[in-house]
Amino acid sequence: MEGSDQAPHDIENPCIPLVTSMGEELDGLSPLSSLCCIYRVPERLRRVSEKAYTPQVVSIGPLHHGKEGLKAMEDHKKRYLQDYIRRTRVSLADYVQKVKDQEAKLRSCYAETIQVSSDEFVRIILVDAAFIIEVLLRYRFDELQDENDCIFNKPYMLQDVWPDMRLLENQLPFFILEELFDPDKIEVSSNNNNIERLSILNLCHNFFKNLMHIEGTDGNMEKLCASKVEHFVDFCRNLHLPLPLKPHAKGRLETLNTPSITELHRAGVKFKVGSPKNLFNIKFANGILKIPKLAISDETELTIRNLLAFEQCHCMENYINDYVVIMDRFVNTAKDVELLVKHGIVENSLGDSSEGSTLINNLAMGS
Repeated sequence: MEGSDQAPHDIENPCIPLVTSMGEELDGLSPLSSLCCIYRVPERLRRVSEKAYTPQVVSIGPLHHGKEGLKAMEDHKKRYLQDYIRRTRVSLADYVQKVKDQEAKLRSCYAETIQVSSDEFVRIILVDAAFIIEVLLRYRFDELQDENDCIFNKPYMLQDVWPDMRLLENQLPFFILEELFDPDKIEVSSNNNNIERLSILNLCHNFFKNLMHIEGTDGNMEKLCASKVEHFVDFCRNLHLPLPLKPHAKGRLETLNTPSITELHRAGVKFKVGSPKNLFNIKFANGILKIPKLAISDETELTIRNLLAFEQCHCMENYINDYVVIMDRFVNTAKDVELLVKHGIVENSLGDSSEGSTLINNLAMGS
C-alpha cells in the first residue's frame, strides 16, 4: 500500500485558474518598443488642466476615437479621405494595404495596447491620416479648397480643429503621413513655385509656424529634415529647440535664487528681445538680459502643457521644462508681465497682465 501522505492525482491544484488567467494577461501585453512615442498624459499633469489635454472637436488616432463629443467630425474626415483618393488617383485598396503593411509598427508607437481589431485600427489610421494630409494641403494651397469645405469655408472652424492636432494623446506617427503622401500626385497651379519642395515636413512647418506665430524657424528646416520627427507634438517641440542641439546638463535646473523681472529692473538691469531662433536663447551680459519673444494667448497653455507632457514622458532633455521653470521665476506678479510687455519680450493677447502672470505660474505646476 502506498504512503497515505501522497496527494491524489485527481485533485486539481487550486492555483491553476489563477496561473492560466495571469498567463493570458501576460501573453496579451504588447512588447516594449523603441518606436513608442505617443502617450497618455500622466494623471498628475492632467489634474491641473484636463481641458489642455483633451480633444474638443476631432479625434486623431485611436486613443480618443469614438468619443461622443467628437463623432460629428467623423463624416467630415471621411469626406477628406474621399477627396484625397480622387486627388491622388490612388485606389482605396492601395491605401488600405499601405496602412495594413505598417500596422505592427504603428501599434508599437503607442505606449498602451490599442484594443481594437486589425481592420478597425487600419480604418482609424487611414481616415485620420488622409484627413490631416488634406488639412495641410488645403491650408497651403487655397485652390484646393472648395465652396463646401467643412473647415476652411466655415468661420472659426480651423481655429477649433487645429488645437486638437497639437495634443499628445491625439497624434498619428509622422512616418505614416509620409508613407501615404506622394507629392508627384498633387496637382497645383504653376504659380506655386515651391512645388518641387513639397513634402509633409514642409507642409507641417508652414501650418504650425503660421498658426502658432513662430518666428525665425525657416533656417532650421534643413536640420529638421535630417532629424527624426515622431509626430506633430515632437515637431512643434523641435521648432522651439536650439539647432543643432547642444549638450544639456542632466538633472533639474537650479533657479532657486533667480530674481523676478521687477527685482532685476530695480537693480538696473536692462531688457531686450533675444534671438527668435529658439525660446531658450536667454542671455545676460553687460547688465542686459535678453529673452526671446513669448506670445501669450488662450492657446499658449495648451501648446506648452502638451510639449511638457511629451518631454516628461519621452525625452532625455528638459528644454521645455527648464524654460517654464525659469520663466516662472522671472514672473511673480502682473508687474513683471507689464515690464516684459513694455520691452517687447511678451506679447500678451490676454490683455490683463495678471492673467498673463497666472498663466505662466500655472504652467510650472508639474514641471
